[in-house]
Amino acid sequence: SEGRSIFRNIRSFLRYLLSSNAGEVLTMFFGVTLATVIGLEVGADAIVAPITATQILWINLLTDTGPALALGVDPPDRRLMLLPPRTQGERVIDGAMRRGIGLVGLTMAIITLLMFDAHRPNGLIEGTGSIEEARTAAFTVLVLAQLFNCFSARSDYASAFGGWSSNRWLLGAVALATALQVFVVHVPFMNDAFSTEPLSPLTWVAAFLLASAVLWVAELRKLLRRRGAAVETI
Repeated sequence: SEGRSIFRNIRSFLRYLLSSNAGEVLTMFFGVTLATVIGLEVGADAIVAPITATQILWINLLTDTGPALALGVDPPDRRLMLLPPRTQGERVIDGAMRRGIGLVGLTMAIITLLMFDAHRPNGLIEGTGSIEEARTAAFTVLVLAQLFNCFSARSDYASAFGGWSSNRWLLGAVALATALQVFVVHVPFMNDAFSTEPLSPLTWVAAFLLASAVLWVAELRKLLRRRGAAVETI
């Protein structure tokens, strides 16, 4: 059972990091290619990105690291020994896992750019915010979406709500990452360093609700897999 648990944790670790990175890459890609659609200003000599490089660095170094490491020490699941063993040639990242990573990454990009668009004029959703406010809101949605994703990433098949509180390290990492995001958004000297602006309570609520879409999309996919009699191997 120990070997199965280690293999599952490796998959969870990779699933979380790869899907989160896919979300960041797709956010930047669609943000640039659809700049005029979402109300993103385009400079005369350079393309204005929806999220700054320092904000991406903050996500990768501080809000990603803790949850990813916590997934690596997920406690063993008693149900592991009830599942059939993996085949000899099965890859760590199989087809189902790749599809899940792509779906989650695309969902992250969509909701992040929707939040950005909602704060800017001349987009699909008419807003009145500044570029800094729109970036801060989008940045926050992307961070929170990745925190929701860490619960879903524990399995490509089982629901995130089954034993969600069994990993105290993961809960602590999520709480710390959330506190750090509040810190970078609302502390003045961090605003200067990361080009952020304080958000209203209503915007925070909207960010949490929008970010949770990552979890619900993943849960729907898992439900369809279970109803389709898909078999998970460890």
